[in-house]
Amino acid sequence: MNLNNFIQIAIYLAILLLLVKPLGTYMARVYEGKPCGLNVWFGGLEKLIYRFIGTNPEQGMSWKTYAVAVMLFNIMGIIIVYAIQRLQAHLPLNPMAMPGVGADLSFNTAISFATNTNWQSYGGETTLSYFTQMMGLTVQNFVSAATGMAVLVASIRGFVQKQIETIGNFWVDLVRSTLYILLPLSLILALVLVSQGMVQTFKPSARVDLLQSIKDSNGKIVSQQEIALGPAASQIAIKQLGTNGGGFFNVNSAHPFENPTPLSNFLEVLAILLIAASLCYTFGYMVKDKRQGWALLIAMLIIFIPCLWASVHYEQKGNPLLNSLGIDQKHSVMQPGGNMEGKEARFGIVNSAIWATATTAASNGSVNSMHDSYMPLGGLVPMWLMQLGEVVFGGVGSGLYGMLAFVIVAVFISGLMIGRTPEYLGKKIESYEMKMAALILLIPHMCVLLGTALAVILPKARAAILNPGAHGFSEILYAFTSAGNNNGSAFAGLSTNTFFYNIALGLAMFFSRYWLIIPMLAIAGSLSKKKIVPASSGTLPTHTPLFIIFLVMVVLIVGALTFFPALSLGPIVEHLMLYKV
Repeated sequence: MNLNNFIQIAIYLAILLLLVKPLGTYMARVYEGKPCGLNVWFGGLEKLIYRFIGTNPEQGMSWKTYAVAVMLFNIMGIIIVYAIQRLQAHLPLNPMAMPGVGADLSFNTAISFATNTNWQSYGGETTLSYFTQMMGLTVQNFVSAATGMAVLVASIRGFVQKQIETIGNFWVDLVRSTLYILLPLSLILALVLVSQGMVQTFKPSARVDLLQSIKDSNGKIVSQQEIALGPAASQIAIKQLGTNGGGFFNVNSAHPFENPTPLSNFLEVLAILLIAASLCYTFGYMVKDKRQGWALLIAMLIIFIPCLWASVHYEQKGNPLLNSLGIDQKHSVMQPGGNMEGKEARFGIVNSAIWATATTAASNGSVNSMHDSYMPLGGLVPMWLMQLGEVVFGGVGSGLYGMLAFVIVAVFISGLMIGRTPEYLGKKIESYEMKMAALILLIPHMCVLLGTALAVILPKARAAILNPGAHGFSEILYAFTSAGNNNGSAFAGLSTNTFFYNIALGLAMFFSRYWLIIPMLAIAGSLSKKKIVPASSGTLPTHTPLFIIFLVMVVLIVGALTFFPALSLGPIVEHLMLYKV
């Protein structure tokens, strides 16, 4: 790694960490109902929303009621987005006269955006109208992110409250997440992105004359190019801040209208991790021990930084097969060097690798380069980060409550090692919490491995592979890893807009989202009923370097033991094949 690469990474991490405390504090004040500065502007609207939906903000919910509210709201969102796609041809804001979307693709997309996965088996500018993009997908970008944040806050209350049956009100948490956090940040980011040249218009696609006419595959003369436009900036801002990732255009943030300048690139990749990282500080603030929040953030960084280094290293190193042909792949003032296939020349290797690592560490999935074109071990990094359970930052809210499940496992194991009942933040961790935590850890793994195995077995699923051998297997594994961990990024080279993949990936997204939310709320409900046990000399401190390392090892071991055999059949063997004699 050269000095330029190191400086770019250092600046990115430094600015991210500088924003963690102020934003984390602000979000904690929002959820605790304290003045946050925007109450003057939005306080009246917040009360009006509660009156409109008929909820009492002072009335708490049991974990079961909270879970029912989450499920009903999200299922209704899936139905609405499905209906909008199917009826698209008859709805307004469709200047390009897009027809209705097919049933299986509508099913996949509706679940994808409701679960905060944003997997896309379609090209946005050629499939969806402006109305569908705005009223269907962008709305879900807000509320799916707010759902994850709400579940996290409910989980935090489980650790804070003493012998209380309720864990908060879902509608209050949802409204506050959207109104005070996601909307203001998205508005600011969208305005900045528009200033950089990102499109935001209701005009139809523009047609421009080509300098030289060409013939298409049918021999027809083509003298004009169609340039897709639309209300992109409003969707891109929340796609990054809410760790959604679904692009307005087919090539996502590699598109110049979706990511026009180096500044827009930096702000977008910063936005990917901003809220997820800051929620660690929010956690520490709300449990009245900020050391706990910093400990979780440090554990995430311990995994994230080496993965980022590995991604940059293997992409900058290039393809050894090209070296044998006498091709110079070294970085110099004349060329970027390394593996530039699938990457934008304006971003280069380091900015592409930062994005690839950040988007898969978080449950984002947006891309500014094609992960399928990465070197085998460079492509292994984003795949493995997802397979860890999307807990290294992860989705807004969902990443941190996933990490809390690992914390519960870690304190349980450590309690067994020292012969004491395990405790975390003064709450005893017993068999019920462990069973629920085990479900949270194992369900995504089941979705990934069973889905991959089924796709490899079925002839029609194998027929969708465009690259044979180990890389083709990696493409299938990556697809189900992405869906099973609610990420949404993809290796190209796999034709997923088929009945099998639309249904299978849709089911993986659904189960890996809601089968995790329900056990997490069950843990919150169980802990909320318990009394807080005062710390004693035998209590294991959970903010120390020892526990941080222990937590990191638990995360890594679970990921390594589960997915190493599958990774060995894909990117690892593909890497070894580069050096065969």
